[in-house]
Amino acid sequence: MDHPPLPFIDLQAQRARIAPAVEAAVLKVVREGRYILGPEVQELERELAAYCGAKHCLTCASGTDALALFLMAKGLRTGDAVICPTFTFAATAEVVAWLGASPVFADIDPDTFCLDPASVERAIATAKAEGLQPRGIIAVDLFGHPADYDRLLPIAEAHGLWLMDDAAQGFGATYRGTKLGTFGDFTATSFFPAKPLGCYGDGGAVFFEDDALVEVLTSLRVHGQGQDKYDNVRIGMNGRMDTIQCAVVLEKLKIFDDEIEARNRIAQRYTEGLAELAKVPTLAADCTSIWAQYTLVLPTGTDRPALQARLSAAGIPTAVYYGKPMHRQTAYARFPVAGNGLPVAEDYAARVISLPMHAYLADEDQDRIVSQLRAALTD
Repeated sequence: MDHPPLPFIDLQAQRARIAPAVEAAVLKVVREGRYILGPEVQELERELAAYCGAKHCLTCASGTDALALFLMAKGLRTGDAVICPTFTFAATAEVVAWLGASPVFADIDPDTFCLDPASVERAIATAKAEGLQPRGIIAVDLFGHPADYDRLLPIAEAHGLWLMDDAAQGFGATYRGTKLGTFGDFTATSFFPAKPLGCYGDGGAVFFEDDALVEVLTSLRVHGQGQDKYDNVRIGMNGRMDTIQCAVVLEKLKIFDDEIEARNRIAQRYTEGLAELAKVPTLAADCTSIWAQYTLVLPTGTDRPALQARLSAAGIPTAVYYGKPMHRQTAYARFPVAGNGLPVAEDYAARVISLPMHAYLADEDQDRIVSQLRAALTD
């Protein structure tokens, strides 16, 4: 190997940039001793709501808990159905099954990787045909690109469904000029360290406009408590985001827009170097991405494992998101799928590959990635 291995996501480069500020913020929490629901928690909630224009923001312990909080508030139960994309991480559908309801899997758009509205309509019909009661739709802003809310929202309204935005990979992106966080009934995001806006552990947040949800979600986040912790008025969870993690995200939020700009520049350079060799990601009209991942669709017939092994030998890491769609996974194979099957997700699961993507990827390192990949695809 002529070069040292590159990081897939370089969290250390980011840490070096903001280390003094983050360390001071963490030490402040340690010294003050307010480790749970300290002042940084409320400060972060205010800053995040202001950032995306949401009326309310509540932090929580993880992106998974963020998804679950809304479903719990809506009283999801056995016999209910929620439409989810099959091409996503398990958490999207996991929270539906937690509560005894049924995820119904829909296909993705071949250009954006996000939920296909036509497949959503078929999934709703499938749910009804199987005797389930459709309650809502979870749209995932996959790889940082917003879902098609102009088409999804009318479908939800026509069928009397709520719409939740799973922005775990997309917070910071814009749809038709508006930042994600206010589309549909509820938005959930994650601050897992590998996310574009991540903490140094687990964390998440929810965004919503409905004033009536404030009390309910605040209660659910802390075991369903009422007037005090020994007056539990509903079944809840231990879903608080700790003060230290909030302090970390507050510092990272200060450089977030600068990092998004860098990610967009890097994505454009990838596209310019690889567009004639593979299907590169494209942006829908009037949308921006935060490029949580830069994901290619390889030409049909490409030996993906061999390609990955060749790149790895050259010090270039890659990843596959997602090699097995949700409806093909052991725990979820029993749940319904949209009536015509899920052909795009099935095809892409065998052909997608994600390249190193972070705001600190140097031009010379990216040029090496592109050069090695071009050689591997043309030999």
